Amino acid sequence: MWLNPEEVLLKNALKLWVTEKSNEFFLLQRRRGHGDTGGKFTGLLVGALDSVLDSNARVTPFRILLQMPGSQVSWTIACGAAVGEMNRHWDWLVQNLLHSLSVFENKEDVASFVKGKVKGLIAEEVRGRQAAQEEEPEKFREALLKFELCFGLPSSEKLVTTYSCCCWKGRVPRQGWLYLSINHMAFYSFLLGKEVKFVIPWAEVTRLERVSTGLMTDMVRVMTRRCQLDFSMFLSLDEAFGVIGQLADIALRRLLDSEGLELDRVLQQSSNITKRKMTQHTSRLCKGYLTKKESDGVLHQMTWPPQSPNLNQIEMVWDESDHRVMEKQPAYVGTSSRLLEKDSRVLEEQALRTYVLALFRLPRGERLQEVALCSVWTPHARCHTTGTLFTTDSYLCFASREEGHCSLLIPLSEVISIEKAESTSLLPNPVIVSVRSKKAFQLIELQDRDSLVDGLTSRLRALQWKHSMFRSKKSLTSSSPYYTFCYDTMYCDGEDIEERALRQTVNTEALMACYHHSQPDPNNSTATMEQVKERLWEDHFPEYGRGVHMFRTEKIQKLVAMGIPESLRGELWMTFSDASSELASHPGYYSGLVTESMGQSSLATEEIERDLHRSLPDHPAFQNVKGIAALRRVLTAYAHRNPKIGYCQSMNILASVLLLYTKEEEAFSLLVAVCERMLPDYFNRRVIGAQVDQSVFEELIRDRLPELAEHIPDLSPLSSISLSWFLTLFLSVLPFRSAVCVVDCFFFHGIKAIFQLGLAVLDANATALCASADDSQALMILTGFLDQVKYDEDPSPPTPHPLSSQSGEEEGRPPVKQHTLITDLIADSYEKFGDLTVRQIEKLRCRHRIQVLQAHEDTTKENALRVVTPDVSLSPENLADVYDLFKTEHFINLYWGDGGTTLALQHHDPGRPYVEQYRVDRVQFKSLYMLLVPWLCGFHTDTVAHRTFTLLDQDRDSLITFREFAGWLDTLYFEELNEKVRLLYRLHIPPALTESEDDPSPLKSPQLSTTRPLHVELPNAPDVCVHVEGEMRDFQEQLKQMLKDLAKEKEKDVEQPVPPMNQREFIQFCKTLYSMFHGNPDENELFQAIATVTSLVLQIGEVGHRSRCTGSEVSSEGGAGDEIEDDHREGSQEDHPVFSTEEEEEEEEGERKEGTSKSSGSESQSEWAVSYAQILASLLTEQQLVNFFEKPMDLSAKVAEAKVKQYHERAGLLMLQQGTS
Repeated sequence: MWLNPEEVLLKNALKLWVTEKSNEFFLLQRRRGHGDTGGKFTGLLVGALDSVLDSNARVTPFRILLQMPGSQVSWTIACGAAVGEMNRHWDWLVQNLLHSLSVFENKEDVASFVKGKVKGLIAEEVRGRQAAQEEEPEKFREALLKFELCFGLPSSEKLVTTYSCCCWKGRVPRQGWLYLSINHMAFYSFLLGKEVKFVIPWAEVTRLERVSTGLMTDMVRVMTRRCQLDFSMFLSLDEAFGVIGQLADIALRRLLDSEGLELDRVLQQSSNITKRKMTQHTSRLCKGYLTKKESDGVLHQMTWPPQSPNLNQIEMVWDESDHRVMEKQPAYVGTSSRLLEKDSRVLEEQALRTYVLALFRLPRGERLQEVALCSVWTPHARCHTTGTLFTTDSYLCFASREEGHCSLLIPLSEVISIEKAESTSLLPNPVIVSVRSKKAFQLIELQDRDSLVDGLTSRLRALQWKHSMFRSKKSLTSSSPYYTFCYDTMYCDGEDIEERALRQTVNTEALMACYHHSQPDPNNSTATMEQVKERLWEDHFPEYGRGVHMFRTEKIQKLVAMGIPESLRGELWMTFSDASSELASHPGYYSGLVTESMGQSSLATEEIERDLHRSLPDHPAFQNVKGIAALRRVLTAYAHRNPKIGYCQSMNILASVLLLYTKEEEAFSLLVAVCERMLPDYFNRRVIGAQVDQSVFEELIRDRLPELAEHIPDLSPLSSISLSWFLTLFLSVLPFRSAVCVVDCFFFHGIKAIFQLGLAVLDANATALCASADDSQALMILTGFLDQVKYDEDPSPPTPHPLSSQSGEEEGRPPVKQHTLITDLIADSYEKFGDLTVRQIEKLRCRHRIQVLQAHEDTTKENALRVVTPDVSLSPENLADVYDLFKTEHFINLYWGDGGTTLALQHHDPGRPYVEQYRVDRVQFKSLYMLLVPWLCGFHTDTVAHRTFTLLDQDRDSLITFREFAGWLDTLYFEELNEKVRLLYRLHIPPALTESEDDPSPLKSPQLSTTRPLHVELPNAPDVCVHVEGEMRDFQEQLKQMLKDLAKEKEKDVEQPVPPMNQREFIQFCKTLYSMFHGNPDENELFQAIATVTSLVLQIGEVGHRSRCTGSEVSSEGGAGDEIEDDHREGSQEDHPVFSTEEEEEEEEGERKEGTSKSSGSESQSEWAVSYAQILASLLTEQQLVNFFEKPMDLSAKVAEAKVKQYHERAGLLMLQQGTS
């Protein structure tokens, strides 16, 4: 074990120790006399001395010393009684520390570094034991307190776990603590008087890798868009790397596409995410590392009972005395102690659940209930097979120790009873599971049998009661089948007639029974081979079982690789995918969907109609109305069932093949299984699942085909070629009969079969691909090879590919092999790549999903910047940084929001336009305002920010897009003086300025029109009209077109006229100006200038007020007030004329008439008012104010400062709000 470093003055005093291993810095020593067989006197003397000493004074026989070159002082850092343990410590030191010590310049630094690292390892071991035993919850508070004090994040930033490790800064390691929370990873180190700390959001992580360098044999590399961080010297690197990857994956899926991706509902709430601290045996059971020796007599069960109301209050504690797991109530450590909360086991439980769902291809909504080590009686082997039992809401799943050796899937809907049998020495703790097919399965060695059986029985009763309610409701409502409890259509008599007519059109047999792709030649061996395979399967069924609960072994894998006979293909596809039990549980569901979707039109149905005749066009089944109609019904019904997916290309090809071998209703059930369970996230808007698997495929190529990867460093072209292999299961690239054999393997093995076959195809063409000159030639090589892959019973002669008929040899390419049997290719894939496991695939998917999601984010950013760039004057670098700040503010609200976030901000919607995918609300905008605005207004800043948000929120949805935000920032930093003043002016008139600043409701802040154009009249002289009439018409037409083009290029109208400002609004305007100048070096001069301008504007307003009062008196006699008003409007806006179109002139005339009818009421009030032009002209009279507004401002420096302050200012504000609430 590791020891707190103790100083040793003499490394071998009295020669009591023998050095076993040594290097420049470390010594592994053995106590003399321990293990000696020679019987030397010194060894015997030391051994006798140790044996007579008191137990407290005895010395362990092995120790590891830290030594400094040229020094007589050493430190004991580890000791132990077993040589194996000491060798593991020694190997860890050599692999993780030895190479690092060479970078230090003096011995003191080396000693301090090693001692600090050893103390960190000891602390982590102690913390792990305490977390498991829950004896010292104060340790949890201590770690959380350090996390909050070091990084200043709000208390809502929940800490998950911590690790002692080193972070490399160049070639210098920094020993410290890595803190992993739900939204961030943070590191803190204080060593040799130097402090290092940083916080990295998971949303910024783009790649995770385990790498080896010259200094370190193994380390975790975290890559972001701005930096690369290397961490090493973990006590358990595998665990740390897994937790880091899982947290990053969950955070990105939750933040970037929580609705589009299949993410567990529990993980949608970040507060539920914690790391489960499990004991050694239970943890290794979950990770698949428990050996047979360890499993004998130790843990046999752990339970998650989600149906219990106190689910999160049950803790599994390892009892070392009798090797069992006990339920224990958690020791509550208060609301502030959020570190490693014992009532949440989400991370490791989710990892295990994901693995189980992928291994058995279960519905994504299944929850893992119990996990137990047990043995199942296997009749074909005449013995009990040891493995693990996984129970979910609706299934019992058994997997042998070696993945793929033997597995069993039993739906609870097929179970009749679960009973406990009498326990004997040969059959300890047996359980008998009886199914409807009059078979029974025996499970033994279930340690906690009672709780397991009770849980299964309760769920079985609930399921049986639900089915009985379905049947009773179906019999009461109508004679037609009940569709599903979620889709109860309650048809009337008229609808029953339509339903019966519809059901007559639904195919009740597979299309292959009516249409054959090619008629078999009676003289060949096709019929004979089909009969042979049918006999093999018929012999297999009695021994291994038939139906969904058959034993799935290596023998059935060989039968599937040979090709399933056509007479059994549909049945076995339904069995392997478990679509049969889903179909039996929801009778009439498909018919109900077809009825509901009939006659409906949508984008999905239009796409379906376009692709109907492209689905297997060469097959006779889809060259007639019957096959096309069946395909239309299946695809339309699925689009109606799952509108989130709707219809995606390649679904038509897959559905066509399913219809050939199964009934129409069964084909629909298989399509549901493939799209929602077997190929998760493949058929969403962005095809994320397929892209993730392509990234995984690239890594498998580098790992399994290193020579090919060496010749082709950029594997993205091969990944692009193989995308269709995964989307269509090779149906679009292989001959039909050969491709169907691939589908056989897919339904048995899942996506693992496609990975294996893809690697086998590349391996078979590795030589040609390495010699290929470019990507197009590689595409031709693979296309030619796949075209020649034939079914072993295919009577058609091979079709020569263009590669073989043209000058292939002249180009240096090997001739394409004329005959490659699909069975040989599949067998080769199992032989060379069959060791690929589902667990490996899921781990790779977790890491590569991060890269794919971040690549989509980069694309979104590039397109958003491309759209906004023409409208602003910001440099590309500044605009990109502003986008990052805008996006980060959106994320911060999701991290630490108070729960009152609007629904539009709770989920990232990738389907929106690029500039609208991230939006901010009023609170978020105020935070960005404080960071980026060039002129703060003191206590008045919050009010101005509130008005600015109201002004920018043009569509009144209480959200601002990045385009609107960038346009506002561009005005402040890069526009001319008049535009800056115009912006300030508009902030103090409606709609920005409301009647009540405390209540910015749209109902209390009527929106005044600010887009009314001016009408410029032409001269009235007749001779002028005669000469310019034609030219003016052309000019007007050109001007109209120019304005239309300008409106398309730039949405905002330049130099729009604005309404006048009344006295209350002008007072607010002056208040803002005074607050802007506070703290400026030229504060006194600016105050004098604004006082002068204010006085001048007040005089102008007073004159205008008097003239309007006079005009109102005249208007009562002859209507001259209208003319005065028009003259005033033209005079106040003559600086910015806008030509109007004929339609606009008519609208203006109507407004003028309406204004005249209301003039009596408005003019009687005779309000004081000034125009924007008058205020601008007054400001221009003071050079000090002109200099203030025209002074260049450095946006780059402001953005750089905002990057540093954004987190801490927002965190401080949130903590203040939480403290006052």
